[in-house]
Amino acid sequence: MQFSFNDMGMTPIVIFNLVIGALFTIAYFYQGIYMLMGIFRGMVRLPPAKKQHRYAYFIAAHNEEPVIGNLVRSIYAQDYPRELMDVFVVCDACTDNTHAEAEKAGAIVWDRNDLARKGKSWVMDYGFNRILNEYGDRYEAFFVFDADNIVAPDYTAKMNDAFDAGYLVCTSYRNSKNFDSSWISAAYAIWFIREAKFLNNARMMSHTSCAISGSGWMVAASIVRGMHGWDFHTLTEDIQFSTFCCANNIQIGFVPAEFFDEQPLTFKASWIQRMRWTKGFYQVFFSYGRDLVRGIAHGRFASYDMLMTIAPGMVLTLLSVFVNGTYLLIGALSHGFLATQSEMTLAWGSIVGVFTGMYQVFFLLALITTVVERKHIHAKKKWRVVANLFTFPIFMMSYIPLAVVALFAKVEWVPTKHDIAVDFEDVVGGDGAAVPDPDAEA
Repeated sequence: MQFSFNDMGMTPIVIFNLVIGALFTIAYFYQGIYMLMGIFRGMVRLPPAKKQHRYAYFIAAHNEEPVIGNLVRSIYAQDYPRELMDVFVVCDACTDNTHAEAEKAGAIVWDRNDLARKGKSWVMDYGFNRILNEYGDRYEAFFVFDADNIVAPDYTAKMNDAFDAGYLVCTSYRNSKNFDSSWISAAYAIWFIREAKFLNNARMMSHTSCAISGSGWMVAASIVRGMHGWDFHTLTEDIQFSTFCCANNIQIGFVPAEFFDEQPLTFKASWIQRMRWTKGFYQVFFSYGRDLVRGIAHGRFASYDMLMTIAPGMVLTLLSVFVNGTYLLIGALSHGFLATQSEMTLAWGSIVGVFTGMYQVFFLLALITTVVERKHIHAKKKWRVVANLFTFPIFMMSYIPLAVVALFAKVEWVPTKHDIAVDFEDVVGGDGAAVPDPDAEA
């Protein structure tokens, strides 16, 4: 008796869809474990530091007059010895009063006007080199922040615990200062909170390596000195540095030290920013993918985790939709000769299932994150918190066309405008500055 896959309804398109589904499930199953760790084990705790170390805060700023002062003041207002902290601001081709505002708030301010090498990474290279040249070994580590951020009063004290414990690179808890400005800013906020709680926090508990993201991270001066500045210049220098650390077995820690970030308000602004991120992830993937594979071969789970972080997973989704769509088209044109009606129905169902499944997964992620981390969500418009559960999946699914366009588009660094001037008490007290609601235009 001959056995055939067709006897079980296992046609080529069904087998293809099962393989794609299995690949996704196997590849990202560990993140489900991470989420359970975050839910049931809470937040990681570090032993109190035995010594208070000296730090330099570094801020790259391009026309950040409305917000730079609040960040500098929030740094100096922390419950950490003032004499052990200095804030450096590099004004990069600024045409407003960023320099004056930063200086008035107490920062050491330098101007840079290099129009040929634009972008945060080049500003960091200039600033780090100048600090090392002019201040020598005065600072033991650097904190990197964006001009629109503000920090919680205990930020440095908590990060100091990690540095004192021996971590040379650390990331922190990235929150939002404008959750309820729009459905876009709310989506960003939930994604970053989820990244802190259910990815980096779980990684820290698992004694594997974390990933830095944008701002709110620390690097030991010894690492910067060894590189003679900053040597990461892709469109996403943060994830490039994270991947470099992973490939070179430098463990990145996580500390539940909170800072607040300003998120874009409109879909257009978000598209431009995330296009740069997506293109940068491709750059890192093609540059470091081989190194990470070697790390996996040597049994380093952190290398696998990082590979899954930078791998273009949305491309696999697109492949599934493309193959099933092509199958449908060929079947329709052949009038059932190359594909039966039942097979075409399965292919159509698979396409619908991909998008339905994605929506459900992202809805669940938003729901769990919102419930577990509700104390960290600061929003005057409470309805926005609920509405975000339904709009967050749409925001995340917009990465599908982004993944396609970023493959072929030429992408350059473009500064993001920041103008929401609030301080720490404004955010956590729910009295944030009034901002326009751009939902209609987004």
